[in-house]
Amino acid sequence: MLIKMLTKVFGSRNDRTLRRMRKVVNIINGMEPAMEKLSDDELKAKTAEFRARLEKGETLESLIPEAFAVVREASKRVFGMRHFDVQLLGGMVLNDRCIAEMRTGEGKTLTATLPAYLNALTGKGVHVVTVNDYLAQRDAENNRPLFEFLGMTVGINMSGLPAPAKREAYAADITYGTNNEYGFDYLRDNMAFSPEERVQRKLHYALVDEVDSILIDEARTPLIISGPAEDSSEMYRKVNKIIPHLIRQEKEDSDTFTGEGHFSVDEKARQVNLTERGLVLIEELLVQEGIMDEGESLYSPTNIMLMHHVTPRCAPMRCSPATLTTLSKMAKLSSSMSTLAVRCRAAAGPMVCTRPLRPKRAWRSKTRTRLWPLSPSRTTSVCTRSWRG
Repeated sequence: MLIKMLTKVFGSRNDRTLRRMRKVVNIINGMEPAMEKLSDDELKAKTAEFRARLEKGETLESLIPEAFAVVREASKRVFGMRHFDVQLLGGMVLNDRCIAEMRTGEGKTLTATLPAYLNALTGKGVHVVTVNDYLAQRDAENNRPLFEFLGMTVGINMSGLPAPAKREAYAADITYGTNNEYGFDYLRDNMAFSPEERVQRKLHYALVDEVDSILIDEARTPLIISGPAEDSSEMYRKVNKIIPHLIRQEKEDSDTFTGEGHFSVDEKARQVNLTERGLVLIEELLVQEGIMDEGESLYSPTNIMLMHHVTPRCAPMRCSPATLTTLSKMAKLSSSMSTLAVRCRAAAGPMVCTRPLRPKRAWRSKTRTRLWPLSPSRTTSVCTRSWRG
C-alpha cells in the first residue's frame, strides 16, 4: 500500500527518467534559434568541435543537448524534416542503452540518427542493426545525405561482399547491416589465421531496429558456418608415403632412446608434437611430393590444414602391443554391435546410443529396449530419445 502511494506521488522509475529527459528536451529547444542562425559551414564545423571537446575530456552526455540540436537543424536543411520532442526523447533513451518503444509513424528511422551521430563522434564506429538487407540499404541511403552533411562516413555491410569491401564498410563512422551478417562476420573473424584477415574492428555501440524480432525471434536460429567437404583421398595417399620416414622420439630415460626423433606422442593428452628435426624433414618430403612449394612453411595459413593430415598418422605407426590389443577389441565390439544399432536406429527415433552392460545389471532409463544378448556374458541396451530444437 505504501509503495503504491509513493509511486502515485513521485511517479514510477520510468516516469522519473522521462521527467529528467524532458528537461534536456527543453534545453535543446532553447538552442534552436541559435542553430538556425549558423551557416552551413558553421554547422558542419560543429562535428570537429565536438570531437575536439571529447579529446579534452568532456563526456558524450555533456554534448547531448548541443549535438541533438545540430542534428535537428541539419535534418531541417537536408531533408526538410524537424525532429519532434518525442523523437528527441527516443534518441536519449537509445543513447542510455535502453529500449525505446515508439508508435507507428513517430519516425523511428529519423530518431536513430540522433544517438548514431552522437556516438560516432568518438571515432570508434556505430553499427545499425536491421532485420534484412533491404532495410539496411534503404536506411543507409536515406540517412547518408544527413550524415555526410555533418562530416560522417556511412558504410553498408551486405551479404556476399568481398573482405576488402566489408573492411571498408566497418571502417566507416556509421555502418548499416543485418544481425546475421554481423554475426557471421564475427565468426569468420574468429576463424581468421591472422589479424590482417579480419574485417571488423573493436565493437563500441550498436542500434538495433526491431529489437524484439532480432533479440527474441531471430536469436532462436543459431549461426552456423559450414561448407562442402573436400575430397582428400589423393592427399591421404601422398601423406601416407611420408609417415614411414619419421622416427618417434622416446624418453631420455628409456632403453630405446637414440637421440632426437621426428615427433613425440603425449599418450595422456592424446597429442602428437613435431620436433624441429621432424618439421624440417616433413617440409622437405612434402615439397618432394608436390604438396608444398619450395620455401613455404608448414605453419603458414595456406598449409595449416596439412597438419591435420600429418599429425594423426604419426601415433598409430608405433603403438605399443597393449594399445594394439585394446584397439583390436574395440574394433571387434564395434563390428558386432553395428547391425543391432542400425536396426534400432531405423525403428526407435532420431537419436540412438548403445553401450555394453555387465551381466545381470540393468541400465536405468526412461525409455529402454532390451535386445537379445550377443553372448551369455554380455547384453546390449539401446536408449532412444528425441531431440527438440
